[in-house]
Amino acid sequence: NTDKITFADLKTSLHERGFGLLLLIFSLPLVAVPPGLTMVACLPSAFLSAQMVVGMDSPWFPKWLGNKSIKRSTLAAIIKKLTPFLYKIERIMRPRLPIASSKKGERIIGIFALFFAISIAIPLPFTNFVPSIAIAIMSLGLLSRDGLIIIVGMIVGTIGCTITFTVLFFGTK
Repeated sequence: NTDKITFADLKTSLHERGFGLLLLIFSLPLVAVPPGLTMVACLPSAFLSAQMVVGMDSPWFPKWLGNKSIKRSTLAAIIKKLTPFLYKIERIMRPRLPIASSKKGERIIGIFALFFAISIAIPLPFTNFVPSIAIAIMSLGLLSRDGLIIIVGMIVGTIGCTITFTVLFFGTK
């Protein structure tokens, strides 16, 4: 059916850039997910991050998930919504600090993204926003091979996780 695209087709068309785009797609909704649903909502990000940690060349997902599809019109609407934002961001991003987007760098990005996804899973109000944004920032850096942007994402996420774990361990006394 040509009015839909499967996740497997989407993954194939992305090649090695799949991790960056898929992490971006899955991290943005996490910004608005209420606590309690975050544990389920962060699973795709955690799953993709774990694949990066083990050094996979491109994303893998089970056949049943690969066969799931999305309407091309829905995907086009998402892209249309993101395009103005991406044009603005694109002006500051450029390939730099290539070590950050190397194979070894991707594993390190995966470790940070996995840690951030775990942080997002903790059902505390207002604590998933910063780590979600951090995954999105690192994804954009990965897509543009911009090591500086990736490092900014790592710093932002580390700050967000510090806030989450401070609230978790010390409460709001």
